[in-house]
Amino acid sequence: MSLYCGVGNADTDLSGQQLNDLLVESLGKLGERKRVLVVPPDITRLHSRAGDLTRCVREYYGDRLQAVLPALGTHVPMSPEQMTRMFGDVPQSLFRIHNWRTDIETLGEIPAEFIEEQSEGKLHYSWPAQVNRLIAHGDFDLILSVGQVVPHEVIGMANYNKNILIGTGGREGINRSHYLGAVYGMERIMGRADNPVRRVLNLASDRFLKDLPIVYVQTVVGRGANGGLATRGLFVGDDEECFHRAADLSLQVNFEMLEQPLRKAVVYLDPQEFHSTWIGNKSIYRTRMALADGAELIILAPGVKEFGEDRTIDALIRKYGYRGTPATLEAVAKNADLAADLSAAAHLIHSSSEGRFRITWCPGHLTREEVEGVGFGWGDPEEMLRRYDPAKLKYRFNSVDGEEIFFIPNPGLGLWAHRNRF
Repeated sequence: MSLYCGVGNADTDLSGQQLNDLLVESLGKLGERKRVLVVPPDITRLHSRAGDLTRCVREYYGDRLQAVLPALGTHVPMSPEQMTRMFGDVPQSLFRIHNWRTDIETLGEIPAEFIEEQSEGKLHYSWPAQVNRLIAHGDFDLILSVGQVVPHEVIGMANYNKNILIGTGGREGINRSHYLGAVYGMERIMGRADNPVRRVLNLASDRFLKDLPIVYVQTVVGRGANGGLATRGLFVGDDEECFHRAADLSLQVNFEMLEQPLRKAVVYLDPQEFHSTWIGNKSIYRTRMALADGAELIILAPGVKEFGEDRTIDALIRKYGYRGTPATLEAVAKNADLAADLSAAAHLIHSSSEGRFRITWCPGHLTREEVEGVGFGWGDPEEMLRRYDPAKLKYRFNSVDGEEIFFIPNPGLGLWAHRNRF
């Protein structure tokens, strides 16, 4: 097992050329490869630098790069315009679409006893290790899993084997892993590299992925000078060390501990990146540990047009709403449709304030009736964007009409908490 690259610290700012050179050096250490698959994230991880890295892989291997399989998980496929924006001139003929309901191979199963142990006795099902058939049967001699390590609501820190086992996983694997994290408690998981969901995936990797030629290419991206982005690290390897080194750096770069809880926070969702509450509720996941009881979270979302990116999940969100953990657990127990889509149930839990603070959604393409129907407050998007103009606000504290607000221009880049809740 090897670490091919481990470069970065909290002050590093890797240029595009440095990133390219480090990856080329790492690929050179792998020796000759003839059939290469890249598994990057989709447009919801636009700032991960995965697009740049995938272009570098294409330049390095040329025609030996046989396919690109974005790790969609439950997300909708990328449009041609999104592919161009993220991956540039990588030929779109190389891209394959992952369908989490149909395109999967079950490699094996983690027994129910292990899930019961990790859930502290709350869950009693087994967990299937599922991947896209292209990974299982594509006859590749190199699978490059490319992505960003950053705090994550389901698995503590995103990436590593999650990119394969969840990003290209199947319905049951995604549902049961997400529900495990939700039932165990998101606030006990966020920002932690070691947690029950990760332990399940690590055991699955040891048992079922060890014969696949997977190498992980992981970035750490944070906020740079003048509000821009900075690539703080690149870690390339085929084992846990690669992930843990990236996760340690991400915790330094992407996590902010606040001295006082926030009374009012405003989060802006880039319309190029966020089209659903399924993705946009990062605004809630990443800030809930920083918000005071009775606080207000305002979400400016000019591009949001739906709740779930999957039609079935969208319908479930509209039916059951974001009502908090007790109501969601009761709904799972009483309703077969929600029990059959546990990732939707987990999302409903993750995205609730549990009645502790107010959430005001300001979506560009959902009506007041739709927003209030799922349990959120509604704000007029045009009015709110005028009042809280993202172009005029700076990251962190601002005064608007004499009121102090905490402004976050992209919730996907961080995790915020105050000491009493972390």
